[in-house]
Amino acid sequence: MTEDLYWDPFDKIIDVNPHPLWRRLRDEAPVYRNEKHDFYALSRHADVDAAHVEPETYSSAHGTVLELMGPEPFNTGQIIFMDPPTHTLLRVLVSRAFTPRRVGGLEGSIREICAELLDPQIGGGGFDYIQDFAAQLPSLVISKLIGVDDADREEIRQTIDQTFHIEEGKGMINDVSFAAQIKLHTYFSEQIDARRTAPRDDMMTALAEAEITTDEGARRLTTSEAADFTNLLVAAGTETVARLLGWAGDLLEAHPDQRAELAADPSLLGNAVEETLRYESPSPVQGRVNTREVELHGTTIPAKSRILLLTSSANRDERKYPDADRYDIKRNFDSHLAFGRGPHFCLGAALARMEGRIALEETLRRFPNYEVDRDNAVRLHTSTVRGYEKLPIKV
Repeated sequence: MTEDLYWDPFDKIIDVNPHPLWRRLRDEAPVYRNEKHDFYALSRHADVDAAHVEPETYSSAHGTVLELMGPEPFNTGQIIFMDPPTHTLLRVLVSRAFTPRRVGGLEGSIREICAELLDPQIGGGGFDYIQDFAAQLPSLVISKLIGVDDADREEIRQTIDQTFHIEEGKGMINDVSFAAQIKLHTYFSEQIDARRTAPRDDMMTALAEAEITTDEGARRLTTSEAADFTNLLVAAGTETVARLLGWAGDLLEAHPDQRAELAADPSLLGNAVEETLRYESPSPVQGRVNTREVELHGTTIPAKSRILLLTSSANRDERKYPDADRYDIKRNFDSHLAFGRGPHFCLGAALARMEGRIALEETLRRFPNYEVDRDNAVRLHTSTVRGYEKLPIKV
């Protein structure tokens, strides 16, 4: 019965609307096997949720992007590719960037940036909601938090976009993506070294001065480790929020009654952001490698298998969310998996939520009745990120 079931994270046609296929996976093949690309996929909420909170079985140390995942653990400074206890040690360090005080103190800056980006569009007839606003806002916010110089911020944003570049048959392992990653690491290494001799009041200085305690004693982060942290924070903080805002722009135009409610009552925006994250998760897939043999739904997954957690499918699972395919800004629900769960729960979740809420409030204050030019919209496609690259709107 499942012979005609085929899901491929690299297939751009499937990626346009994978939700009907993911529903079939949940119902017919909750442990899906793809022989072509050699992976298993979990699609039900309960299974994806359990895998997120069991790092001793579902390891991140072998990579979390399908085309990078292999049988041997990575030797990297990226905490996203680490397991506890090392991950826990370093996560505590990086979490200092996202204290409630530091994040809450950015609200005024976020509103100012929104005004700077949106006010010039008033009376202009239309603009690209992604390139002119949604992609720039989180880049400017996270760059301010980290300490990227104003003159460098747009180039850094464009370089981050290039790190997500994929090519047919190669995924993200290609010359463009690799060159962009090297460029970012080099830039942040130079910035970290500069902070060692000339400290500033920013996160890169904190990383340059931070010490970690290991079995061998206390030591400072190396320049490479600090640059890896910075790279991860800036890239993750830019890309996923841009996709969140793109999906919100699309969904609210497709649901004008709900958009009108939000424009009239901004207090509803917090829940609207959560429903948008549930309904169209910007990062729909996370990879793991199992450290031991796992039996699930009658299927045995051998140890050292590549397993994809279909977060976006889990967030539409009817077993967890009644009428899951309906977009409802007033939906009453306790949680979703768009930020992950467990030890790898998104460090910047509070900042992303605040950016989303403020960005939509400022957008609807100026443009409560925009239209999306779907004929000229362009989708972004990678094996781990899903959303819009361009979303022209008429205002």
